[in-house]
Amino acid sequence: MKWITREKVKVDRVACPWLIQKFIDPQAEFLFVPSGQVLDEAQRLGAIPYDVPGVEFGHHGQECSFDALVKKHGLDRVPALELLARIVNGADTDNSLWNQAESAGLKAIAEGFQRLGFKDDMAQNRAEWIVYDALYAYCQDAIRRGWPRTTN
Repeated sequence: MKWITREKVKVDRVACPWLIQKFIDPQAEFLFVPSGQVLDEAQRLGAIPYDVPGVEFGHHGQECSFDALVKKHGLDRVPALELLARIVNGADTDNSLWNQAESAGLKAIAEGFQRLGFKDDMAQNRAEWIVYDALYAYCQDAIRRGWPRTTN
């Protein structure tokens, strides 16, 4: 499948491709285009748009695109991904939904990656995915240690 979103990636547009590649579609192809071209290009190329207004895998209320993907694909039943989704949500939004402490660190790391001068958005994604691998390992360990699964 082809997936398409806005260029100049930030938290959600790195977290979503990581999630898609790891848990939804290992053969996924990712495209990054100017914001105003996403929907037209998605239609032209038969690609699935994400992290743009008005699409299934976009922001809805206080939830971000990563949340939409996690829920649609039943990944919210994986406790470590549920925790990771809370962290990503907080880094991509105002963090008022879950007030996840780790979110501030993820946001700072994402902003740092933006300043490293990657040649394109896919190069930045590939470099940054190691952060999500590490964060997922952290979440798995937190679950093993009994992370509380209470909801707001």
